[in-house]
Parts: sequence; C-alpha cells; structure tokens
Amino acid sequence: MIERSKASSCVVLHSAYQWLPITQSWLYNQIRYLPASITSYVACEETCNLEQFPIQNLHSLSQEARWRWGLEKLFRKVGIWRALPFLGRQVRRSQAQILHSHFGNYGWANLSVAQKYQLKHLVTFYGLDVNQLPQQDSRWRSRYQDMFQQIDRVLCEGPHMAQCIVQLGCPAEKVSVHHLGVDLSKLPFQPREWHPEKPLRVLMAASFREKKGLTYALEALRKLNTDVSLEITLIGDSGSDIESQQEKQRIVDIIRQYSLKVELLGYQPHRRFLQEAYQHHLFLSPSVTARNGDTEGGAPVSIIEAAASGMPVISTDHCDIPEVLQPYPIELCAQERNVEDLVRILKWWIGHPREWQGVLSTTRTYIETEFGAKIQGQKLGAIYRDVMETEKCC
Repeated sequence: MIERSKASSCVVLHSAYQWLPITQSWLYNQIRYLPASITSYVACEETCNLEQFPIQNLHSLSQEARWRWGLEKLFRKVGIWRALPFLGRQVRRSQAQILHSHFGNYGWANLSVAQKYQLKHLVTFYGLDVNQLPQQDSRWRSRYQDMFQQIDRVLCEGPHMAQCIVQLGCPAEKVSVHHLGVDLSKLPFQPREWHPEKPLRVLMAASFREKKGLTYALEALRKLNTDVSLEITLIGDSGSDIESQQEKQRIVDIIRQYSLKVELLGYQPHRRFLQEAYQHHLFLSPSVTARNGDTEGGAPVSIIEAAASGMPVISTDHCDIPEVLQPYPIELCAQERNVEDLVRILKWWIGHPREWQGVLSTTRTYIETEFGAKIQGQKLGAIYRDVMETEKCC
C-alpha cells in the first residue's frame, strides 16, 4: 500500500477510456468545477480534442513507449489482464485516495486496482453501460453484481437510472443521484421569441444513433411543414459502425423523400452548438430506447444546455429527460416513438408564443439550482468527503 499524502487535499484519480470525445463535455465540467480541496488526476488510454478540453494532471497510455502500449493492450485483449498496469502506475504517481471510474464497464475492469491499493472506489454510469451492455451480453449482470459488492458508491444522472442500477443488483444505499452540471457562464438566459410571420428555426444535435430519435423528429417536422415555414439545422453525424451508418442513411432518405429544408453541419465543436442554439427558436431531441437496448440512461446534456439558454425543448418521457424538464407541464413531454405526440407539442409551442416566457424562466431557475456546474462540483466534492468517512482527507 502506498503512503498517503499528508496534505489536506483529497486526491482523486479519474479513469476513462479516452480524454475526451466532443460528445462528453459533461465529464470535463465534472472535473474542472470540483472544489479547490480536491486534486484531480486523469488516467486514460487515448487522447483527442485536447485543445477543447485542456486539463492538468492528464496521463495517457498512448503517450508512453509504443512497446508498452501494445503489450498492455494485447495482454488485456487475450484476458491476462483486466485492468492495465498503466492504471496502477498512475495510482502510485498521484498517490490517489479515491479511484473514480467513469462508465460501469470501466468500473468493473478497475476492481483489482482499487483493491490492490486499498482505494475508495466510485463508479459513474452514463447510459450504454446501464442498459445495452447487460442486454447484449448477460455476463455483465454477474460482473456488475460482483462490482456492486466491492465498490463504495455508484453515481448516476437521475432517479430513472438509479432504479435501473438497483434492478441490476446494486444495494440502493450505495446509489446516489448526481446531476451532470453545465457551465451557466456560457449559457446566458435569452428566452426565445417567435413571430408567426417568420420561419420557425428548429435545431437538432445528436450522434446518428437510433436512440436519438432523429427519424421521428424529421417525420414530425415533415407534418408540421404544411402549417408553418421551417428552417431546420442538424448537428451530428454517424460513427464508423454499421448501425450508425444505417441510421444516417435513414435520416438522409427522409430528408430527401420529403424535400425538407435541413442544413446538415456534421459534428461540430461544442462552442458551435451553443452558437447555433442562440440562433434557433426550438430544440428537438426525442430520444427513444433502441432495439439493441441502447438508451440515454439519464438525459442528453444538450437538452440541459438548450433549456438553460432559454430555448423551448421538445423531447420524450425517455429515461431521466423528465427530470431535466421537470418545470414543464406534463402534456409537453411526448411518448417515445410517437410522431403525432411530437407534432401536437410542436403545435402547442407555435400556437402559444405568449406563454413561452413563463415556462422558460421557471426552467432556467430550476436548472441553475439543480444542474449548474459550480453547484454540482461542490456536491461531487461532498460525495467524495462522505465516501472517505473517517479518513477526512478533504
């Protein structure tokens, strides 16, 4: 066991596969808004987008000698190692007291490291790890049950995900809801206004995956297009996998079939998403449970950001999206895969422009309290202190 640091700060080692995909800005906010009493290190296998997500104390296996990188990856692939020795080296280097594994499958892989170095171990679930993995491979149910017995705390985005994790076998007392925080300093409140004599500008932003519900969104807009002039912007694209490529083809086919006026921007930096948000009236994000079991798990951060900016959000009763849009009247939340429901809600917004201000202002206040990155950083620091219990390192 390593000798613990005598400093008053609490040292947390964050473990993730990659730092940092553009779709995971929420992880960046989690770490950079922690209290000053928390010293964070990040251990990952690969890096990308470092200019967008600069962070101190970042260590990547990809930056080490090529032979070491190849050997460790190979030994894990053939089953000799579950956790890479690289992670243990970062524990020793940082003198971490807490290991925070991001995504459930990484938490399971890291069990031996946490045990070897007698670390407190937290695991945050985000979505695919909650539903899709256990559905596609039943071994993950037993793996998770083993993990739940050994770790100290499970964090998740909302009450729906918390219930899913309990159903996977986690003791309820180990599960804590911790909302993902958004940077409100970059989200000035500008409640949208729309005048019927002008085109209605609708923004969508998501990876081209079935769970994002983009095909249902486009079908709804096609029906709405007969009543109001639309200008539609779609940020996002497919990945290299077949399922994502097939979803992209379905999206393109709908746009062509109905001659929808859609500006396809592809993947964009986060700052471009925010720029586009302030130039649009509505944000459409109708997530669904995919046929392969993939879900949001919690709620897309893009919904939180759009709502915080003063933008009406049209979404579904999927996972923890209702938790984000809690101030909305219940009738403004569509059922999954229900195109007619989406059309009905879209028509409510365009038919009641004078009521936008009240709903949007109430929602902004709620998000400031429950989803602000600074507040959530303080709350995560409190969770670390609680987990450390008698050691009182924070």
